[in-house]
Amino acid sequence: MIENQESIRTLLCELQQAILKAILAERARSTVEALAAVSQETAADTIYAIDRVAETTIHSWFCAHWPSDQPVEIVMEGLEDDAVLTYPLGTPVGETRLKCIIDPIDGTRGIMYDKRAAWILAGVAAQRGADTSLADIEVAVMTEIPTTRQWRADQVSAIRGCGVRAVAIDVRDGFSSQALRLQPSRAHEVRHAFGTVSRFFSAGLALLSRVEEALWDRLYGQPDSPSPLVFNDQYISSGGQFYEILAGHDRFVADLRPEAFAKLGILSNLACHPYDVATALILQEAGCVVEKPDGQPLDCPLDTTTPVSWAAYANPELADAMRPALQAVIAEYL
Repeated sequence: MIENQESIRTLLCELQQAILKAILAERARSTVEALAAVSQETAADTIYAIDRVAETTIHSWFCAHWPSDQPVEIVMEGLEDDAVLTYPLGTPVGETRLKCIIDPIDGTRGIMYDKRAAWILAGVAAQRGADTSLADIEVAVMTEIPTTRQWRADQVSAIRGCGVRAVAIDVRDGFSSQALRLQPSRAHEVRHAFGTVSRFFSAGLALLSRVEEALWDRLYGQPDSPSPLVFNDQYISSGGQFYEILAGHDRFVADLRPEAFAKLGILSNLACHPYDVATALILQEAGCVVEKPDGQPLDCPLDTTTPVSWAAYANPELADAMRPALQAVIAEYL
């Protein structure tokens, strides 16, 4: 178990605010084309110039602020799985006490074009070497990177067993903040509300569309009117999708891309990875359900390449109502 969990939460919140400030400053002096320039192709994803701003800030912040008595190993998008990064710098992994998984910008493609907010994600677990997994995360924080049209960046955090804390940060005035109440939906169905099977890119698009159509047909049948019964929102950010459930905007999201890619024989890195679900603890602490699509607990290694499938529901009753239909559709199509 992590000692001083509250201080770790405070550190992660401060880290993410430092990243946010750096990104906002760089955006103010750069063009869209500069921010969207491809910096690197990794086994996990494409790294863009805006991602490098976040990564540089992370390194300088850890060097300056991370306490030396809490040596930590960093797992982060942009680092290969065989790369070793620890703070204090040079600490042998075997001597670290914590493992921190970070997505510096979850939703890069949306924010670099100023289209939709992205998120900074981080979770910290007690170090168990290669056995450390998502289920070990005890502290998690997510911070919004707003578009230029927004004055507010929400920051949400959780400590296992202690619930959720949320604040709204005013990015116009030196980052003052005020408490924010997030309320996931208590509804037991998704009729006339938002529910989504993720299909952000062309790979697997047709198959995943059929899966979603079959899911709603199995649950609710064909609508009696020409108006849509369930609404779809393709938010290209797992953290953003988590937030939409936390805020009560969405009731259900499932990411089944790994199953679809396997079914179709597609070799693609455009799937969810462990750093994308680093803040699943926040949903759980808010009373939501986030699990594997087969209903088993969501867990995965803390690395940068493992493909992760997940399903998130606004509340346990909705999960109970939807889970059998989702599993039946997966068995039929995937």
